[in-house]
Amino acid sequence: MSAPESRFVKACRGEPVDRTPVWFMRQAGRYMPEYRAVRNAHSLIEICKNSELAAEVTITAAEILKVDAAIIFADLLLPLEVMGLPFHFSSGEGPVIEQPVREERHVSALRTDLASELAYVAETVRQVCKHFGSHLPVIGFCGAPFTLASYMIEGGGSRNYVYTKRMMYCAPSAWHELMHKLVTVLSEYAAQQVRAGADVIQIFDSWVGCLSVEDYRRYVLPSAANLIKAVQGSGVPVIYFGTDTATLLASMKETGADVIGLDWRIPLDEGWSKIGSGAVQGNLDPVLLFAPWKELKTRAKKVLQRAGGRWGHIFNLGHGILPETPVDNVKALVQLVQEYRAAKD
Repeated sequence: MSAPESRFVKACRGEPVDRTPVWFMRQAGRYMPEYRAVRNAHSLIEICKNSELAAEVTITAAEILKVDAAIIFADLLLPLEVMGLPFHFSSGEGPVIEQPVREERHVSALRTDLASELAYVAETVRQVCKHFGSHLPVIGFCGAPFTLASYMIEGGGSRNYVYTKRMMYCAPSAWHELMHKLVTVLSEYAAQQVRAGADVIQIFDSWVGCLSVEDYRRYVLPSAANLIKAVQGSGVPVIYFGTDTATLLASMKETGADVIGLDWRIPLDEGWSKIGSGAVQGNLDPVLLFAPWKELKTRAKKVLQRAGGRWGHIFNLGHGILPETPVDNVKALVQLVQEYRAAKD
């Protein structure tokens, strides 16, 4: 671990801190000119697989914004490739899985023995940790089993997750085998990042909000809990995040995650109440970064006020920073949060 005593890591553990730590999902992204300059010369996957470039992008964003943690630059779907499932990015459409997993034989063909081929991500973590030393904690991440499975089965993004739910309902043995295989690969992938120096792992369950509570508990909770327990076994806190999850928060807490990420659809104090104990992360609407500063400032302070000064709050957006977001607003928001508790306003 590079910065185990940082305020960010302490907040993840619910320990006392001098002020609320702040970082952002997708803080290295297309809204930032420095990142666009790199993307003009390299594809997303080229950056991910070139550890020096991925580390540069990670470090540049964290230093420009002066946030309290750096999240490594990588893509959620990288583990699919080592499982034998190629994908590519279609312009304007996002990721496309070339051969979707729709049948039991497709699940059986997936590999779990090549996670070591993702070592380039761990090398990115290592380089970022070397750069920051004990000055800034580093966040590694991976996708959650359900969210990666939904990409694998749907063949990309989806509105209704028909194929995913069909496998859950109609082929439960295939579904459980898929969950088991994903947990096996993701556990090792996250452990590589921890061994390289990551202080915290965030698990993105981006699409889990499409599920009912009953389906979440039956088909997702066990595998999510197994992954989180495995990652915690590496000695680091885990943040578990999804969107549109207000109905699932109490069940998500049962995974054992140290921190539950909240999206913007539920007031932070209400979400925290549903979770009960432990830390929370969130939860400003990312589109508010396009608002006039007066409105953005007011709404950000409301998030902080709803946290009520309780230990265990990490300020973040309810999802990632969007393209075209004004960089100056992001910088000003960081400064506002970092000055908030000291000013007691």
